[in-house]
Amino acid sequence: MPLRIFNTLTSAKEEFIPLQPGRVSMYVCGVTVYDNCHIGHARANVAFDVVFRYLRHAGYDVTYVRNYTDIDDKIINRANRDGVPFNVISERYIKAFDEDMARLNLALPTHQPKATEYVDEIIALVEKLVELGAAYPADGDVYFAVEKYDDYLKLSKRNLEEMQAGARVDVDERKRHPMDFALWKAAKPGEPYWSSPWGNGRPGWHIECSAMSMKLLGDTFDIHGGGKDLVFPHHENEIAQSEAASGKPFVRYWMHNGFVNINSEKMSKSLGNFFTIREILERYDSEVLRFFLLSAHYRSPIDFSDQNLADAEAGLDRIYSALAGMEEVLAKSADTAPAGSSPGGNEAVEELTEKLSRLHARFCEAMDDDFNTALAIAHIFDLVRSLNRVLADKNAESIPLPALFRQVKYEISTIAEVLGVLNTAPADYQARLKGRKSAALNIAVEEIEKLVAERTTARKAKDFKRSDEIRTHLLESGIELLDGPSGTEWKVK
Repeated sequence: MPLRIFNTLTSAKEEFIPLQPGRVSMYVCGVTVYDNCHIGHARANVAFDVVFRYLRHAGYDVTYVRNYTDIDDKIINRANRDGVPFNVISERYIKAFDEDMARLNLALPTHQPKATEYVDEIIALVEKLVELGAAYPADGDVYFAVEKYDDYLKLSKRNLEEMQAGARVDVDERKRHPMDFALWKAAKPGEPYWSSPWGNGRPGWHIECSAMSMKLLGDTFDIHGGGKDLVFPHHENEIAQSEAASGKPFVRYWMHNGFVNINSEKMSKSLGNFFTIREILERYDSEVLRFFLLSAHYRSPIDFSDQNLADAEAGLDRIYSALAGMEEVLAKSADTAPAGSSPGGNEAVEELTEKLSRLHARFCEAMDDDFNTALAIAHIFDLVRSLNRVLADKNAESIPLPALFRQVKYEISTIAEVLGVLNTAPADYQARLKGRKSAALNIAVEEIEKLVAERTTARKAKDFKRSDEIRTHLLESGIELLDGPSGTEWKVK
């Protein structure tokens, strides 16, 4: 099945055919760097990171651009509040963004341009629009004339006359139409500025992305992504100014991720349900957060709640536990059967072998259907269920499993590279999770391990009273003990 992408422009899934065979050009709107990033930023960036990864996995040479908006009203206001130059604020939060994205295991884009590095290109683009009559100066500002672009609002499917009638736009007598938007803003006292043909000033928000994307990717490129909240006005205005300037289609496939709700309510600072990535990662492992964000289709809304994060953590732990069991078998075995051999004669093993043979194809089918990560993860869980059956089947112990398990490891690691999860050794992940959970219970991992060892000694000495005392004490502390053939394991209840 060919890759199909839901195109916001046409409101339909379309077969993806890049402009240049084997090459993909992709631009995603980055953050305005005036504060720490929130869960909505995490969702957008993880979603398009997976798009980038999968396109590369599919064999495309991808040029991926994700910008920083480092000059904007919000940055200036924050700088004035803190009493520092605007670039101190922007550099501070660029650094914070990069740290957050690294913790979420995002691959680095091909280019990460800053708007302030492209002021010359922005001015040149605004000049061209003025020359073409699609924009006009007004007292040091420059506005785009929406009535000069016939297809305005084709992305959001809105009606210009209806919007004008109900517009909540400040009355500005200098505008020819209430919906005209600023391409260049005249500098106010104390604001940063650049010289231009219209006087000292700075770029408008929308023109920044057009100038950067067109410079790095050309007048027309393949994919433009961003959050659903950017459809109007940001992306709508990008289309208008870019196509008015070039006379060519701006973007072929528009992709938008869905909103994040907090406990079924829209995230909002005024509602007090606004969470930064850093606040969330104080309570949850970064891989759990990424796994949670991929558990829903990128276009669907996703509900952020403690219960849903706990469910994601449990699901990820279930996969890692199965992989840890498989690694234990591989570590103990001296089997040298060639990779790809299929041990038969056992129902559980045959089921695992059959599912393994179809795993990569099923994964690609899910991802080719508009990057359906939720279905892709479901296929991993399906394989893990079969893997657990083999691990629990005593009759399978006499079968040479390592060759099969090595193939399982290879196939899962290939898929995990695309999703950006399961990138930790199972034992290391489990130790990290135990450490985080035990810290939340105010009992150190070292203390738990010490008591487990003491209990093991007590059991060998048939001191069942002490053994039961330790079990009870740990259970009261939120730690459950699991006795098995290879010893005692513990987990947070």
